[in-house]
Amino acid sequence: MTLVGRDLLDQFSRQHADVRRPLQAWVKEVEVARWQAPQDIKNRYRSVDFRPGNRVIFDLKGNDYRLVAFVRYQRGIMLVEWIGTHAEYDKRSF
Repeated sequence: MTLVGRDLLDQFSRQHADVRRPLQAWVKEVEVARWQAPQDIKNRYRSVDFRPGNRVIFDLKGNDYRLVAFVRYQRGIMLVEWIGTHAEYDKRSF
């Protein structure tokens, strides 16, 4: 997948050092993935949630953090929309 929004992830990991390694591992996996449909993501990440509009919610670092991404499966693009703590995620609506 082509990952768009790396700058947001880099900035977040500078502010939250405890998520740096899990986030780096996630980025590496996404960049080599060839996900064609939501089930492909679910096969790799059992805890992933799906929202309307091709949004995918990933849990990071044991569910301490959440990452919201928009996926264009046919084009192989994942756009990072938002990343934050689980508590911050609970205050938002996606």
